[in-house]
Amino acid sequence: MIQLNFRDARPIYEQIKDKFKKLIISGVLSDNEKLPSVRTLATELSINPNTIQRAYNELESEGYVYSVAGKGSFVNGEKKPESDRVEEIKKNLRTNVSELCFLGVPGDEIIEIVKGEIK
Repeated sequence: MIQLNFRDARPIYEQIKDKFKKLIISGVLSDNEKLPSVRTLATELSINPNTIQRAYNELESEGYVYSVAGKGSFVNGEKKPESDRVEEIKKNLRTNVSELCFLGVPGDEIIEIVKGEIK
């Protein structure tokens, strides 16, 4: 379900958090579905359970999951992640446009690329 990239500059907990967010947003994980236990996922990924717990805590603080004492963490069906996903994509687009500008790609060319993708 979750694969880590140890060459990624982002911290492990952030990779885990982002991968779960994508699974939730894309509908792979359904409303109220139970996430793997901290211990199970830590063993599966061969990492410290505190790393998993940190990712789960951030997912909960962002409203993607909720926890039930003694039961685990579950996907929050009341969260409307579509708007979050749109904001994430916009942020990525801005980052990519900035990088293209830094690399010397003319603004007109960038605009044409974007227009070419709009159908």
